[in-house]
Amino acid sequence: MPNSRLHIGAIDERRRGEGQYNLSDNKSDLLRSLSIDRSRDDQDERGGTSPVLIAAVAVGSLLVGGGAVWLLKPSPKAAVSASETIPAAATPGKVVTPAGGLTASGYVVARTRATVAAEVTGRVVEVRVEEGQAVRAGQVLAILDGSLAAVDAASTQARALSAEAALNSAKVQYVQAQRDLARAQMLAKTGYVSEASLQATALKSRVAAAQEDLSRAQLVAAKSESNRSRVQLGKYEIRAPFSGIVIDKAAQPGEIISPLSAGGGFTRTGICTIVDMDSLEIEVDVNEAYIGRVSNGQKVEAILDAFPDTVLPARVIAKIPTASRDKATVRVRIGFDSKDVRILPEMAVKVTFLDSSR
Repeated sequence: MPNSRLHIGAIDERRRGEGQYNLSDNKSDLLRSLSIDRSRDDQDERGGTSPVLIAAVAVGSLLVGGGAVWLLKPSPKAAVSASETIPAAATPGKVVTPAGGLTASGYVVARTRATVAAEVTGRVVEVRVEEGQAVRAGQVLAILDGSLAAVDAASTQARALSAEAALNSAKVQYVQAQRDLARAQMLAKTGYVSEASLQATALKSRVAAAQEDLSRAQLVAAKSESNRSRVQLGKYEIRAPFSGIVIDKAAQPGEIISPLSAGGGFTRTGICTIVDMDSLEIEVDVNEAYIGRVSNGQKVEAILDAFPDTVLPARVIAKIPTASRDKATVRVRIGFDSKDVRILPEMAVKVTFLDSSR
């Protein structure tokens, strides 16, 4: 038996030296390493099994079993705590029903928004606005090259002045013709003027009256043409249709502006885009299954995604009386109770429709 222990110890020392003694060894290799060399231990074979050998075999079996369990055990998955769970982003038009009331998501929109364009074709000479600039109604935003229109306006103005002078001359001639007619009638009573001469004088008076009427009509036409030319010239000055903020500048000096874009795509159709910040409101799509819980004038709490810590009071303006067949939703307009300079068009917003009890 001492030889067996020495043999086992020698095997262990050899395995330690080779770096192979670990729990991942094959079970059969470990069992073979614990076998007893009968040729060297005839005395033990005759005398029975030693308690030390039994203990060694038991320890080896425990080591092999533990290693096998450790190798076959599946690797644990990383646990994710609830605090690390990332909430899904809200989808516009998707409605949930939390305990606090009906909620929905949408966007801030401007009811008064316009892309200012030219009514005539011309080259941009000057652009007087930039993005973020406040403008007032009637303010000149840009100027187009209106040289030819200015010449036409001056020409029509001259014709109007000429027609006015012609009318004044016709008035004088008519007055003189009336005087000649009155004198001829007086002389005809005394016999100093013949009947033919009296008729000729009366004819001249009627011609003078007709000439005056013609000159008056020509003056009206000339003034109308002059006004038209002046209005046409004014179209080369592009003005703001209402007060607001410029959010986009589309044209630069030197570019061609036209009401309709040219086929080549190099012609601009607009100067800038203006938004009336006082007309900002919220538009959300509410599932038609919950639209019965929304009423005009209902109180709403709005939270912008950009400012999640700020609750903005609002109120339902109207429910658009039509549903979307594709999304099965109804659009709802919501107005802010108070204005906030942080509210900008196209911002994402979440709203909660409050119950009447709140």
